[in-house]
Amino acid sequence: MENITSKNNEKIKSAVAVRDSASQRKKSGKFFVEGARLCGDAAISGGDILQFFFTEKAKDKFSDFYKKIISVAEESYCISDDVSRKLSDTQSPQGMFCVCRIDDKNLSADKINPYGKYILLENVQDPSNLGAVARTAEAMGIDGLIVNGGCDIYNPKALRACMGAFFRLNIIESDDILPFIKSVQGNGIKVFASTPDGQAEKITQVNFSGGVICIVGNEGNGVTPETMAAADAKITIPMQGRAESLNASTAAAILIWEMVRRGS
Repeated sequence: MENITSKNNEKIKSAVAVRDSASQRKKSGKFFVEGARLCGDAAISGGDILQFFFTEKAKDKFSDFYKKIISVAEESYCISDDVSRKLSDTQSPQGMFCVCRIDDKNLSADKINPYGKYILLENVQDPSNLGAVARTAEAMGIDGLIVNGGCDIYNPKALRACMGAFFRLNIIESDDILPFIKSVQGNGIKVFASTPDGQAEKITQVNFSGGVICIVGNEGNGVTPETMAAADAKITIPMQGRAESLNASTAAAILIWEMVRRGS
């Protein structure tokens, strides 16, 4: 096993590039994971771990995770504390990092359960929102999360916010959502677009039975007009206060709850 003590090591520079750049992640087909629990989740969930970096302190402190990760990682490297700080995207690094292979998450209608429940995020930019929605979706047991534009799902902040849900939840991506919506509607799936418009149908009155996809839009602009027009119906979360809208992850959490609660 190789020891790495230089922050200028080519493997370290490559890992940092994958951590920091969405275009580099796409080009290389790799993504970066930091933290004992997230790296452990990657190993337990069958993630394809290409490189595992760890400090001696982390090896001892997180020995259970270490054993799981090193047993499946293609390459493993013991690193110095200086190198750990170079790799870390946080203020208090735990000393465990993985570079993993990106799976095929491209969107196609055949990946959708015609009787399933899905949340679709359109152009959601904040990685914390993306991660929080993934965490809620996985916790509530819906069939998957569809991501159209916006934040890269492999953004390190999004991965941390989802608390390992990324490795357990069915997450699929799309660059062109309108043909997909038309296709799933042809299979009998209902597509609802959320809006703060009080004239839209209240979610407490919506029939969520059967296959359902609920769309949450961009933090500032909401669901695009084109997507809104393609949906079967506009739905809204009733609000009694003076706020004009809800945070994207909060709105998604309420929609997910209603889909699960009233969708059997």
